[in-house]
Amino acid sequence: MPITREELPARLGLRGAAWIEDALAEAHKAARRAPDSPRRGVPKWELRFAAAGRECGSPEATEAARVLLLRTARPDAAAVRRLYERGSGAERRAVLLALPHLRLTPREGVALVEDALRANDTGLVAAAVGPFATAHLDAHSWRHAVLKCLFTGVPLAAVAGLADRARGDRELARMLGDFAAERTAAGRAVPEDLSHVLALTAKEV
Repeated sequence: MPITREELPARLGLRGAAWIEDALAEAHKAARRAPDSPRRGVPKWELRFAAAGRECGSPEATEAARVLLLRTARPDAAAVRRLYERGSGAERRAVLLALPHLRLTPREGVALVEDALRANDTGLVAAAVGPFATAHLDAHSWRHAVLKCLFTGVPLAAVAGLADRARGDRELARMLGDFAAERTAAGRAVPEDLSHVLALTAKEV
């Protein structure tokens, strides 16, 4: 389970808890800043976002801190894309996890999701198929996202809203059948998750 805002300070210890409170204060200032106000250099909260890996210890705590900073600062689309494009894999993953809470249009967010789905980084793929993807990917892209999970070994439990979107989807059933046939013909194992999602497609809408 993700670390909550209330749990995070205890997970960070005294020094880390003080660090995240200062970082969140800077993120709050950024959120209150007028959109047309002049800016000099990189906002302090963005520097904190990058530094979280050094300050927060565990990957889980670091990710929780980064997502919380994004949710608090509520950066515009340009800042979100900058953090994503210039970030490490872990930083990109935090951006993807925060997408449902950011000030992005569906098109802007989907562009990041689709970029992550082109990668073979399972952490990025798992983050990309969260609630934002479920809400905004079109049927074709969403089906390919499910197949990407199967292909890369990402558990389908990561796909938000899988049961609802897969229900009665005959095209997804066809694609799953083709994928299973290709794996079998190549002498490769068929992922166990495939039979589960295939059963979901058989249910009526």
